[in-house]
Amino acid sequence: MPDRPLRLAERIEQMAARVLVRLPGPWHVRLSGEPPVTADGLTFDPHAQLVRALRRKRGHPGLCLPTLQAGRARYRRESLLFRGPVTPVGSVHDFTLPGPGGPLAVRHYAPAASGPQPLTVYLHGGGFTIGDLDTHDEACRILCAEGHIHVLSVDYRLAPEHPFPAALDDARAALRWAQAHAAELGADPARVAIGGDSAGGNLAAVVSIQARDEAPPFAQLLIYPATDARNERPSVRMFGEGYFLDRADRAAFTGYYLDGTGVDERDWRVAPLYANDLSGLAPALVVIAGFDMLRDEGEAYALALRAAGTSVALSRVDAHGHGFLHMTGVSPGARQSMVKIARDWRTILDQARQADRLMRMSASGLGGMRIGLG
Repeated sequence: MPDRPLRLAERIEQMAARVLVRLPGPWHVRLSGEPPVTADGLTFDPHAQLVRALRRKRGHPGLCLPTLQAGRARYRRESLLFRGPVTPVGSVHDFTLPGPGGPLAVRHYAPAASGPQPLTVYLHGGGFTIGDLDTHDEACRILCAEGHIHVLSVDYRLAPEHPFPAALDDARAALRWAQAHAAELGADPARVAIGGDSAGGNLAAVVSIQARDEAPPFAQLLIYPATDARNERPSVRMFGEGYFLDRADRAAFTGYYLDGTGVDERDWRVAPLYANDLSGLAPALVVIAGFDMLRDEGEAYALALRAAGTSVALSRVDAHGHGFLHMTGVSPGARQSMVKIARDWRTILDQARQADRLMRMSASGLGGMRIGLG
């Protein structure tokens, strides 16, 4: 939760948001003072359109402005304002685990479902620079409750205090710890996956490549992942201004993450789309948003995985922009999309378990059977 109680104006804004969300979509469009927003054959979610209009009227600064500390605090406050009622889960427990830079804070969400369930190590978004366990609390709760999975959310180190590869090292350490200690959390140690959104999706993708030949994750969940900061694809030109993540935000994030490291933006550990080999990776669910500047590079990464023979499912949330997982309290469409992602993710995990069992049976020559996987 935020470091301080919400101000009266913020509490009023929160209450207003919860009232407005009950109004029909056309009312949100009317209140925005704009016609329905359409682009690339898609129509923007009316609730998100109203939020965008209100932010514009307030002269909303960039995500790192006027100072980085102010940006971090604002991101936390808005995440709470827009989250809506808290989704109940079986239990929530905060603790620390050993990290390469010292104790690493994590939050474990346990589902109400009985028996060992899959575990997902979750890496929050925020451009490697902002965000924490609290900003993504509701998203993790929805994944846990609707996917019936354990979630281990990781408070990895942020730039510029800890530039590349600190966040990546923390993410990999968290995955290794989860693989070794899943049973202690009540989870299935054979089904430890990794996931994240935006910068967290980038980290999840890179860790999946790094761990491929040692102890790979069971599967990878990549929600609007950042995979290529160098090339300007059509979605950047269409949605690089005014859709919750701007070009300037990304440039600031990249600068903070890589400043003084000597690492190029095309290094595959920064831009996994440039990895030489994407074969043999854990099955992936890649989620992209229709009005997101990262849309095309996320889709490009999914297609590159598929071309390399890695199993991948590509899901499109057409009516939303970047950061829709923070809007579950002000947009029914955003909440429905997060619920669908959680359920689709569980399907991917179940399919991966079945494929793993068939491969083990095939490898052992059980009963002389020949099993082919399509």
